[in-house]
Amino acid sequence: MAVSDECKLKFLELKAKRNFRFIVFKIDERIQQMLYASSKDRFKRELDGIQVELQATDPSEMSIDIVKGRAL
Repeated sequence: MAVSDECKLKFLELKAKRNFRFIVFKIDERIQQMLYASSKDRFKRELDGIQVELQATDPSEMSIDIVKGRAL
């Protein structure tokens, strides 16, 4: 699964302009377990410079407090 150009552009904008503290990207949950793992790895390789990864399987694991705590 390829990383969309829109995702790449937003990530480059974050790195260059620093007008965001973090960006949340979501991989479509309808793809199989192995495809998900390889998609996540490719995503991280293509967006060079990711400093923090937060993986959640439930919305409660992605609360704004958790995201802010990891992004600091």
